[in-house]
Amino acid sequence: MARRFFLDIKSGIPLLGHIAFGVIDRGTNLLQLRATTFCPFSCIFCSVDAGPRSTTRQTEFRVDIRYLLSWAERVVALKGIGRVHAYLDAVGDPLTHPHIVELVSLLRRKPWVETIALETHGPLLTRELAERLDDAGLDRINLSIDALDPQLARFLSGSPWFDVRKVIDVAEYIASSLNMDLLVAPVWVPGINDSEIPRIIRWALDIGAGKKWPPLGVQKYEAHKYGRKPPGVKPMRWRDFWRKLEEWEEEFGVRLRLRPEDFGIRKAPAVPPAFRLGERVGVRIVYWGWLKGQWIGVARNRVVTVVGVREEPPVGMRLPVRILRVKDNIYIGRILL
Repeated sequence: MARRFFLDIKSGIPLLGHIAFGVIDRGTNLLQLRATTFCPFSCIFCSVDAGPRSTTRQTEFRVDIRYLLSWAERVVALKGIGRVHAYLDAVGDPLTHPHIVELVSLLRRKPWVETIALETHGPLLTRELAERLDDAGLDRINLSIDALDPQLARFLSGSPWFDVRKVIDVAEYIASSLNMDLLVAPVWVPGINDSEIPRIIRWALDIGAGKKWPPLGVQKYEAHKYGRKPPGVKPMRWRDFWRKLEEWEEEFGVRLRLRPEDFGIRKAPAVPPAFRLGERVGVRIVYWGWLKGQWIGVARNRVVTVVGVREEPPVGMRLPVRILRVKDNIYIGRILL
């Protein structure tokens, strides 16, 4: 296992501009809030190469929840809208943050928060934790169960210690006994868990998932540049994926082709970009980057991922970079030497 660094962000580093931590605004009334990058799993299909077996990660991040909340409030003000859906996701698993319940509780008290949802694969989920999240005001948990068969679930998770039966038990408890909603969101990895997807659909319907929102959200496996690619697995064509979902809709009598509107998500003003594509900017280097070959920099109260570097970051130095990406207020720049 390669050496990794750890950065606990409590102040000083802006929480807008990075894909792995902070606040992500994609021009809708939903904000992604990312408080941690850690994950106990090493899923064989992971799009962000998370977990102990990662070969591309260089740094793991954790954000102080009150600092994250202050930035979320700032982003809402910059967007100029009244209320947002808070979505707690991660390039890992949100439940690895030790104060995730408190974060939900603090969000619940904010007048600008409409709903709070959290996504997880469930390795750390227990009945007691589910109760605490429910009491704190979580509206919905998006639970990715990719196989009901224990052996296949262990294989997919890349974690021989994983017992999916414990997650199944908590999911059934949530659906039957708690106020928060349950959405079951398996990742369909073609050629590996094909037969499990209809089993999961039937199970989710049987336990009463989807009390307010859709009960299921089947995810399509995609091969990402820095993600894991199971040998012999080729991503499905989108038209074939949608066609199969349509067949399952008819078979099970449930809608599986979901739209943002199903969750109250709509377009909304985005935070104005801080940089122009191709612009030359002076960036202050603050730490090692998330992935190998990256540093973290700061400019204009935004985080910039500096790529194309190899040596130790010259922390505190201001260096020129060329901005390569500005989409969704996620900024990437290449060093100019």
